[in-house]
Amino acid sequence: MGKQEQLIEYIVQDIVDMLSSDQNIEYDEAMNKFYNSKVFEKLQDKETGLYLESSEYVYDLFKDEINFGRIIQAEI
Repeated sequence: MGKQEQLIEYIVQDIVDMLSSDQNIEYDEAMNKFYNSKVFEKLQDKETGLYLESSEYVYDLFKDEINFGRIIQAEI
């Protein structure tokens, strides 16, 4: 497993943990929700560079996707 894959795996674990805690749902359900999201799809795409961001940043994008039905990324 390369460095990129490891970073992605760590972020996925963090997000599933945070989601499970925040929504008080089972780990399996949290995994299912995240794995079926656009954010997960973008995280897997190494061209986006999303795997280089913090778990918290990616989780915020995921929460936006849940709340608004799409990914909202603030422009700097």
